[in-house]
Amino acid sequence: MVPVEGGRIFTRLCLPAAGATNALVLINHGTPARAELRASVTPAACSSEAVRWFLARGHAVGLPLRRGYGETGGTYMEGNVCGRSDYVRSGRESARDIAAALSWLQARPDVPRRPAIVVGQSTGGLATVAFAATNPANVAALVNMAGGRGGWYQNTPHMNCEPDLLVEAMGQFGRTARLPMLWIYTENDTFFGPALAGRMHAAFTEAGGEARLERLASWGRDGHNLFFGNHGSLIWGPLVADFLAGVRGGGGKAAR
Repeated sequence: MVPVEGGRIFTRLCLPAAGATNALVLINHGTPARAELRASVTPAACSSEAVRWFLARGHAVGLPLRRGYGETGGTYMEGNVCGRSDYVRSGRESARDIAAALSWLQARPDVPRRPAIVVGQSTGGLATVAFAATNPANVAALVNMAGGRGGWYQNTPHMNCEPDLLVEAMGQFGRTARLPMLWIYTENDTFFGPALAGRMHAAFTEAGGEARLERLASWGRDGHNLFFGNHGSLIWGPLVADFLAGVRGGGGKAAR
């Protein structure tokens, strides 16, 4: 359990069989559509495909449960955005939990002392963008997988709760975010479709943020699930590997 103001964060740590030789990867989870399901959220298993992809490359992988979810419990700090949408505040609360988990994990002797890679899917993607806005010194790069909030508004696919405010939030985060980022969205994402993904990316980069946007073809029944989906790493894996190689190789800015 990772100490954080107001409680503790349950965090799963996965390590390669021979021990980690590469930077910590911190993976941040999404949010169930129904509030009552937050209590049943669990971290991805070490055997899940997305985690195994990083383990196979020597990374330690951390999987924190933010406040208000699953075994972490406590007060849900990210807020119910629809009706009074405050995506900025929500993202910043999530970013606090990311910072706490990252600091605690990087202090462990079995985690290599190298700048981390932070990854987030869905709400975890928005959290990762918000965390990027803090320009953490202990992070090399960040990956946003289908990030956002307010999708499936009124339980309807392709409907978003106050999307203009979500775009504005991405712009606000972009004003201070300067670490390299990779954003990945698919054509058939029923939460954050290509038009909204493009608007969010434009707002972020036009405000000064660095982010390379990859627009992928449709995947499965709903591309929103690509990151954790069966064989999804065959699609996103080469993109992430190329991005991280550029960051490690001193390629500098990843924006395009």
